[in-house]
Amino acid sequence: MDSTLTALAGQIAQLDALDSAQMERMRHEALMAQAPWRAEYGAYQSGGWWTASLMNASGDAADVTIGDCAARPTDLLAQMPATAALLAELGLDYMWVRLARLEANAFLWEHRDYNELDQVERHRLHIPLHTNSSAFLVTGGAKVHMTGGRIWRLTPTYAHGVCNLLGPDRIHLIADVYADDAYRLLCRRPSLHPAAAELLPAANQAMLAERLQAARGMAGLGYTEAAERLLLRLFYAYALPEGTVYDLIAELHISLGDEEAATRWTSAKRRLLALTT
Repeated sequence: MDSTLTALAGQIAQLDALDSAQMERMRHEALMAQAPWRAEYGAYQSGGWWTASLMNASGDAADVTIGDCAARPTDLLAQMPATAALLAELGLDYMWVRLARLEANAFLWEHRDYNELDQVERHRLHIPLHTNSSAFLVTGGAKVHMTGGRIWRLTPTYAHGVCNLLGPDRIHLIADVYADDAYRLLCRRPSLHPAAAELLPAANQAMLAERLQAARGMAGLGYTEAAERLLLRLFYAYALPEGTVYDLIAELHISLGDEEAATRWTSAKRRLLALTT
């Protein structure tokens, strides 16, 4: 357990605690602001994941496809003075800052980030503004509920996924930042309390074969997309080797005689996990 948590701390960790009154103001702003929510990165999600930008290259809150830039405030941030004050107080070198909303029964599938960006040191920070205990991130064979009241650091170059099983909506402020002295000061005391990470049970081959058979039955009745999602969701319940769910879906389509779909999911695995071969 201790060695697993030590390794996990390199992928996700709590940083500084935040003032509770300021956090409540920020939560209220996020819930009440007229955000132009956009569904982006559709291949990465089940639906139900929406973002709006607070800082970006264009100043347009509806511009949500992240990229390297010297970020500037958007019109949405102008509606959120408490949030703007915290971002200014942190004094970080912002690449992009977003609000991200994950609805109930929504998933971000297993993936890696940053592969398409310049190879410079950057980091992702999460500030949970509105959340619930059924919303959690899976990385490194563990699931972590990012509790409110703190800044969290995520290393998104590790394979990870996010879900919100029951709701209400999970809303996080997500800041992608470039490494500098202000960032290093913020990250000087990372921690991950054992209660924050629940290791997932290992999945054996018999269980995977059983789930694959169930997916074949669903697909045989015409519910192919539901069969795919049945397999994709295994990532959130079991510790699996990287990319296993994509391999299972490809195997499902091969068994159904659909080589084109199998190839499409094999390509999706390479793309979402940033594999070169």
